[in-house]
Order: sequence, then C-alpha cells, then structure tokens
Amino acid sequence: MKNLRLLILFSLISFYTQAQDVDALFAAGVENAEQFTNDYLMPGTNGLMHSMNANWFNTGETKPLGGFEISIVTNAVVINDEHKSFTLNIADYNSDDYDFTVAFADDETLASKDVATALGENDPDVELIVRSKQFPNINPETITLPSGIGESTKDLLPTAFLQAALGLSKGIEVKARFVPKIKTDELELSLYGAGLQMEFTKWLPGNKILPVALSGLVAYTHMNGSYDITASSGIDGENQKIENSTSSWLFQLIGSTKLPVINFYGGLGYIKGSSQSDVLGTYEVDNGILSYSEPDPFSVSSDVASVRGTLGFKLKLGFFRLNGEYHLSEYNAFALGINFGFR
Repeated sequence: MKNLRLLILFSLISFYTQAQDVDALFAAGVENAEQFTNDYLMPGTNGLMHSMNANWFNTGETKPLGGFEISIVTNAVVINDEHKSFTLNIADYNSDDYDFTVAFADDETLASKDVATALGENDPDVELIVRSKQFPNINPETITLPSGIGESTKDLLPTAFLQAALGLSKGIEVKARFVPKIKTDELELSLYGAGLQMEFTKWLPGNKILPVALSGLVAYTHMNGSYDITASSGIDGENQKIENSTSSWLFQLIGSTKLPVINFYGGLGYIKGSSQSDVLGTYEVDNGILSYSEPDPFSVSSDVASVRGTLGFKLKLGFFRLNGEYHLSEYNAFALGINFGFR
C-alpha cells in the first residue's frame, strides 16, 4: 500500500510541481497566461487519461457467481517526443486587445519556437520579454518559461491502483478501482473507477468447450487533484492553487484463450475523456506601469477520443496471477498486474 501511494505521489508531484510555474505568464496578461497554460498542460492531462484506462481487464472470461480477484495494477504511458513540446507563435500572444507585447529574449525577431510542455524540458531555458504597449522601453520584464518533468520519470507517466472484481451470474462481472487518498502539505489526490464486463460466449450452448472467450467492457474513471502553489508562486496573491478534475470512459471488446496456466488476451477499445484544470486564488501583478489583480483567473481543458489496441498475457499459479499488457493508441502504454483470486 505504501509503495502504491509513493508511485502515484511521485508521478503527480512531478507533474504539478512543474505546472505551478505557469503563473509567471501573468506578467504578460491573463489571456496570454491562459493560452500558454492550455498548450502546456494538455499533453500531460491527455496522457494521464490514457494511463488511467490501462489494465481494466486481463481476460475475456468473466468470473462465475462469487468468484473474485483483488489486484495491484501499475500502468505507464510512454512519453514520445511529440508530447514534449509545442510551437509557441508570438503572434498569438500579441493581440491588439492586449496591454502587453511579447518577444523571445534571445531574438526578438523570431516568430515562433518549440517550447516544453509539462512532459518536456527547456534546455537551455527559454525566456520571453514582456513590454507595456504604452511604455515599451520602461521596465520591460523578462520571464522564464516553465520546463516540464523532462526525463525525471524516464519518459513515463505512471499511475497505479487497487482493483477488485466480482463475478455475478450469467457472465456478468463488476469491477472497482481506487487510489488510497493522498494528502501532503501541497497536494491532494483522489481517484476511483467502476466497470462492468459481460462475456458473450457464456450465453452460447457448449461454451465450456470453446477455446476462447469473448466479452465487452464499459468502465468509468474519475480523478480529482489539487496543488497549492501559494508558497512557490512568483506572483503576489492569496490561496493560489491548481485544481484538476479528470473523467474518462473506456469501451472495450476483449478476446482471450482459455488454457489452464498461461493465457493470452487482446482487444479493441475506445477511450473518451475530458480534463479541466482551474487556476484559483488571487494573482496581483505590478510591473511599475500597469497593475491589476485577478481572482480565480481562468480554467483550461482538454479532451481525448482515441481508439486503442491491446495485447496481453496472464499467468495463473493457484490463487496468484500475474498479467502484463501493451496498448497502442495516441499515447502508447504498458501495464503490469499482481492479482489474487478465487475461481
């Protein structure tokens, strides 16, 4: 249990500790801070939704009435280069309606540059110069764009759960997963999920002699997270934090072999989810020329809708089972499960 909590804690703290630095963009105006935060966080929240939906099943067979399985599952999304950066176009941050202009500090003539997302790293640092439109030569401010987690997690974005499954009658199995509540001085996290798996081959005559099992699964997962950035923020204010709410659905077709010891399974699924991050608290900006205070300045969101393919194996040794799987999708992922079951 302790190691499970530590894995989740390391992953989420790594992610949100970097995300806290998006408040630096308030010096360029709330609109610019919102746009940057959306582009910066999106690959990370989308990756989390894919990681959250791994290892919901390890066979196409559903358990008989009263059969159960308790599991510790660990999942990890593979962070590809395309998830580590996005193109920051200067023109998008210099609207006529804004009070500030923005340029790259190393070359103010550059129109765009690839910069880190929450999953990447700026090496070297990327700096912007922010100027007031009214007084462009007075008190220009240089801000450093936030880096991401880079290689600190070995290009992986992990999640882990405690999971349980219980067989009902007529090929129906119910599932539940959760993360033991995590709370530190800065981070709070809770996660839960529920699923329903139905085996179609249970409804066929002579199903016990069939060499394969076919089933369908519907599962829902929800995560709430909150990270207090007041102490580490570079902007004056109060009660500054980032709150995240992420929900996703998985619709999956599953097929597996029916052998005594080792079996193989696979399937085709569809992940649909959404994630919203709210930047809350009061942010007070004063550059010597313009000053403003923004309470609960903005929210950003992202959505996923992806098909995925799954291949896996399951080894049964009495009450003990071990499974591993790999998913091919917009964010590839792999997962391992340690399972203890009866029937």
